Amino acid sequence: MSRAFVREDREDRPPDYRLPAPGSDYYDEACAWALITGADEGDTRSAEFATGCRWGEPRLVPHIRAILETAEARDQTRVAQLCRRFLRATT
Repeated sequence: MSRAFVREDREDRPPDYRLPAPGSDYYDEACAWALITGADEGDTRSAEFATGCRWGEPRLVPHIRAILETAEARDQTRVAQLCRRFLRATT
């Protein structure tokens, strides 16, 4: 894994992603956001563990595309960059 995506100075406890119940209509969307947030913080592994989804999870693609569209409209370049990386990982 690239050192650019590894956070070495984090505390011993993983972040709390506050996901809804797995049966919730919003669970996949929350997982998509958690993975993007984790990647932005250099802690993709904790986000994968918390969500049960891996980076590039195909079922999250519609949610990642929606996040990407919003990020581009709001000029959130970092979020858009991470969404594109996620989408490349699905192919």
